[in-house]
Amino acid sequence: MQQDEVAARVRQVIDAAGVSAREFARRIVIDPSKLSRSLNGTRRFTAAELARIADIGGVDVGRLIGTADDTPGVAPTGGATAGATAATAADTTAGAASAARPSPPPRPPSPEGGRPLQIVRETVRLIAERGFHAVRVADIAAACHTSTAAIHYHFPGRDELLEAAVRWCMDEDTRRRAAATAGTRHAGDELRLLIGLQTPRTEQQRRQWCVWLDLWAEAARSTTVGRLHVEYYRQWRGTVADVIRRGIEQGVFRPVDADGAALTLTALIDGLASQVLAAVPGLPGTDAQSMHDTLTAHVDACLTAPEAG
Repeated sequence: MQQDEVAARVRQVIDAAGVSAREFARRIVIDPSKLSRSLNGTRRFTAAELARIADIGGVDVGRLIGTADDTPGVAPTGGATAGATAATAADTTAGAASAARPSPPPRPPSPEGGRPLQIVRETVRLIAERGFHAVRVADIAAACHTSTAAIHYHFPGRDELLEAAVRWCMDEDTRRRAAATAGTRHAGDELRLLIGLQTPRTEQQRRQWCVWLDLWAEAARSTTVGRLHVEYYRQWRGTVADVIRRGIEQGVFRPVDADGAALTLTALIDGLASQVLAAVPGLPGTDAQSMHDTLTAHVDACLTAPEAG
């Protein structure tokens, strides 16, 4: 019964936020399917997830687990009270010992998007600059102007932080692609837009690629990151394959195997991007423009229909 009551309260928080469950999952940086299973009662919320839900929803953790005022809009109290209720959440929803949950420090004003997203954004930035294994929790805390206890309150370990960082990067990449190609009808134009988004010209694009390069290596060692890596590339290749199929229907592209062409193109993008990032500045043929020109030439030679050229 306790589990059902917690799920019902979380639903109230999501409804009050006025967003879909998928968007709320993005804001608390968890797999949407995990949120769905927890709301349906087939999975328990972890204490850290409840802490993030409370932060984003602007409520006390105690309200979620039924130990505080159940009136909507109750502000989080932070400090010892939040720590105690989070520990109770661990006992009642995840079976964890209350002693294992650190108490967060008094809450400063919530940063834009909430503390969980700030932590993840700063983690991604530091990974891009230093590499994941060179980033300490203390570094993330300093970047967020908070304490290590506050980081552990939302993300108990480095594995949780890495998973959240990967998922945030996946979601941001998908959102940027969708925004950039919205309303584009011509498949050839859309494919070139996608290529442009994957070419590391700007500082933001280079930072994103640095994170991906670091995560590729981690995916070979981590089951969780490896699973996310497979999920992301399935979506990304599927997106490219769908564009190619539309181009074939429009007469823009040759009648090729769309899935095979997408695999080749995305592999070429990855290989060229890694060369651009690893190259000595000024080395001919390894700059962003050369990468873009090579990809465009590949599309023209292997995909573009002769009559559309």
